[in-house]
Amino acid sequence: MAEQQISYTDGAAYERTIGKWSQLAGKSFIEWLAPPQNLSWIDVGCGNGAFTELLAQRCAPRSITGVDPADAQLAYGRSRAAGRTAKFQNGDAMALPFPDASFDAAVMALVIFFVPDPSKGVSEMVRVTKAGGLVATYAWDMMNGGFPFNTIQVQMREMGIPPTYPPSAEVSRIEALRGLWVAAGLQSVETSEYTVQRTYDDFEDLWTTSTLTASVAPKFKTMAQGDVELLKAQMRACSPADVSGRITCSARVTAVRGRVPR
Repeated sequence: MAEQQISYTDGAAYERTIGKWSQLAGKSFIEWLAPPQNLSWIDVGCGNGAFTELLAQRCAPRSITGVDPADAQLAYGRSRAAGRTAKFQNGDAMALPFPDASFDAAVMALVIFFVPDPSKGVSEMVRVTKAGGLVATYAWDMMNGGFPFNTIQVQMREMGIPPTYPPSAEVSRIEALRGLWVAAGLQSVETSEYTVQRTYDDFEDLWTTSTLTASVAPKFKTMAQGDVELLKAQMRACSPADVSGRITCSARVTAVRGRVPR
C-alpha cells in the first residue's frame, strides 16, 4: 500500500466528517479508561479538539494540553467550550515540545495511524508522562474495514479509484497496538475492541459527509460526472434506510492502554 498524504486543514469539515465519529468512539474509550479526576492530560494530535472536549466534559481534569501541527484545526479547538480551559499549541507527535514527565496522562485519539513512525510517537508520549501515568490511544480498525467511511472507499476501489490511506494504517490492528505499547516498555498493557454507530438524517446527509472526508475528497473532486453518478448509485444501494429515511452506519475501534513504569 503506497503511502499518501491526508491533510486536515478545515476544522468545520473535520467536525462533520470525523469529529462527530471521534466523540462517539471517545465516549466509550473514556468509559473503558475510567481515569481518576484531577489529572493533567496531553491530547496528542488533538485536531479540532473533538476528543479534548470530551476530556474537559467527562474527566474533571486539572489541565489539558492539545497538540497538533495544523493551525486551522487548533483555532477550531480554541473556539469550543473546552477552549476556555484547555491549552492548544502547534507541535509534532514525534517531537513533543515538553520536558520529560510533564503530564499524568497522554492520549492519541484517531491519530496513531497518521504518525509516520508510530513507535517514535509512542515513545514521545511515554517520555512526557510521569512515572505511573497513563498512555493510551484509540484508532479505527483501518485494515479490517472499521473506518466509518469504509463503504465509499470500497466502492471507489472497485471503480479503480483508490482513496487515500494514512501512512501507518497497519498499526490500527489490535495486535499491532499491543506490540507498540509493549515495545515502549509500558506496563499493565490492555486492549479493547468495540463498535460505535452514527445515524444520518437521510442518504444525502451520508453522501455529502462521506465525500467531504479527507481520505476521499481529493480523489472525488477529480472524478468525471458519470463516475460520480455511478458511485452515488452504488453507495445508495449499500446504505439501506429505515422507515423515516435515516441511515445508521457502524465503525469499529481498537484501543490500547498502559502505564509508565515507576
